[in-house]
Amino acid sequence: METTNFFSSIAALNITGDLQVTIRKGAESNWIVSVMLNNEQCGDDARKLIPPLNLRGSAEELDNGFFERITTPIQTASGLMVDMEGFMKQLEEVKKQSAVEKEKTDRERKEKEAKEKKYREAMQKVDELEKEGKHRDAWMKVPDPSEYPEQAEAIRKRKSSLSSKFAPDLFGATATPLTVEQPQSDEANVEEEETNQ
Repeated sequence: METTNFFSSIAALNITGDLQVTIRKGAESNWIVSVMLNNEQCGDDARKLIPPLNLRGSAEELDNGFFERITTPIQTASGLMVDMEGFMKQLEEVKKQSAVEKEKTDRERKEKEAKEKKYREAMQKVDELEKEGKHRDAWMKVPDPSEYPEQAEAIRKRKSSLSSKFAPDLFGATATPLTVEQPQSDEANVEEEETNQ
């Protein structure tokens, strides 16, 4: 019996998946060979749409041209399924990343909304205390500017406005004039003495 290099030739195809070869005797000493590549690792069901490669010919024709005819289509199908699997994995990764990003964005949005709500509630309390004339208490309830950097300038102005209502500005206020008694002149003293006598 002759030595064949059938399996070496299959190995040389360097394909990914299972190569299914069906050989059937046809009419008039012809053979029908059906070759199909199946890659179960490929998660895309489109792989099932790839049809088998069918060859017909005599035993001699198939011996001479089998690998020439199947090499390009089978390697193309193998590459396609590998690409489809890679695509599916990337698509899955994108979905995960998208979900992670959406979750992160939602979490950040909720945190920001909660922070803004806390700021609004604090400022509302400040307004109430100011209306009640409790300026010092209102000043103490004004939030810390470092906690709300977006509203830092407004917070500083509000604190300044409130502090001016309960604590005088010792360094920036205009000085109030002092009333100094003028010493009376000698003539005024003489008149007083004369009247007293």
